[in-house]
Amino acid sequence: MIRPSRLKRTISGTAVGNMMEWYDFGIFAFLVPTISQVFFAGQGSGSVVATFTMFAAAFVARPIGGMIFGPLGDRLGRRRVLAITMITMACGTLGIGLIPSYEAIGFWSPLLLLLGRLVQGFSTGGEYAGAMTYLGEHSPDTRRGFLTSWLEFGTLSGYVLGAAVATTVTTVVPEQALLSWGWRIPFLVAGPLGLIGLYVRTRLEESPAFEQQTGRHDTSEGDRRAGDTGSESSAPDSSEPPRRSVREQFRDTVIKPWRPLLVCIGLVVTYNVVNYTLTQYFPTYLSEEVGLPATPALLIVLGVMVVLIAIIPFGGRLSDRIGRNPILYTGCGLVVVASVPAFLLVNAGGYLAAFAGTLLIGLTLLCFNSTLPSTLPALFPVDVRYGTLAIAYNVATSVFGGTTPLIASSLVAGTGNPIVPAFLLIAAGIIGAISVVFTREKARRPLPGSPPSAANEEEARQLAEERRSAD
Repeated sequence: MIRPSRLKRTISGTAVGNMMEWYDFGIFAFLVPTISQVFFAGQGSGSVVATFTMFAAAFVARPIGGMIFGPLGDRLGRRRVLAITMITMACGTLGIGLIPSYEAIGFWSPLLLLLGRLVQGFSTGGEYAGAMTYLGEHSPDTRRGFLTSWLEFGTLSGYVLGAAVATTVTTVVPEQALLSWGWRIPFLVAGPLGLIGLYVRTRLEESPAFEQQTGRHDTSEGDRRAGDTGSESSAPDSSEPPRRSVREQFRDTVIKPWRPLLVCIGLVVTYNVVNYTLTQYFPTYLSEEVGLPATPALLIVLGVMVVLIAIIPFGGRLSDRIGRNPILYTGCGLVVVASVPAFLLVNAGGYLAAFAGTLLIGLTLLCFNSTLPSTLPALFPVDVRYGTLAIAYNVATSVFGGTTPLIASSLVAGTGNPIVPAFLLIAAGIIGAISVVFTREKARRPLPGSPPSAANEEEARQLAEERRSAD
């Protein structure tokens, strides 16, 4: 049984760190109209597409980050790598806020912007898969859906924080000052946020599954100062898993688990197409295509995300009771059935219709972000869990998720039909439904390679009795 104090600290620390990470990564999308004028002056309507190209560029680096950070997390530990991804993201975001405009240094400006986005993408490649793995390995079997759903609580909170800061800046700062220096404020905030996140991450303990797999304990300095004692604590062991060659690593993380890897990719495609449509594309879509003012457009998306934040933990708790797959099937069905009506509502005219259509997309997303953090880590064994999940997740996100705003905006520009992004969502929903068919139900069961994990002493006694009966 995991100590309640340790579990509480793990959940809060991971969620807060994830919130800061996704604030950094998501702030870019909320400032697309402004960034397009600062870095792509003189390109007219093509400036928005060019800016979304920069947004998508970060996803090119995500698989590279996953291939590096994932295996490192399986070798050195989840906690250490998550601390590295936090400070890397903060550096990339802070760097973007310091880049001179196109008018000042010409083509070097978008080139440096590209570099900053690549650093952000590289960091994200190790962040989300690692956070899912870390939190899933800490969670008791009967509460894993509920507890890991707090990871998405942190993710959406980061988006909301980014949207709130962007809305405040664009509302308060006059347009000329916004283009000159105001747009930099949300990016410069990343510096102190990164230090806070790094402090939080370094005070966490290593996951029990990793400790058991490697036969060592990596207890944080903060826990030792706090006097946390118990059977789980011991002197740090410097032993490390044996090194694997690149060929062996590729075999163990990609070739051997190819079936669950493909299932993971399919689920992530569906989730991220819906996710990036709502969180990254809709603020610009509502402004550029629907014709709403930029600030109300941001507020509509912000309001929907606040609603999702409030109910995500309930979705996670429900998945512990009825299973992950029924909720995932529901999400895929909603994506297929509700996408066209949602876009028709958004384009019907008026703030209320725009909010209703956006909320409909958000409710389909809820089915995925409340259950996937507990579903995906359960697909892989502990010794390659971080690495394989990071590779699968980031390949799917890079090819299909991160390009969603670029593809959607290009389709609308090419066809002149504002409803056409709905069909992109429908295709993603079909892929997700096929993937769920091949997903084994893991609710209330141990993670592969891990013993049963109890939420309290009563559950621990029941598990012990069941084990004695089986013997």
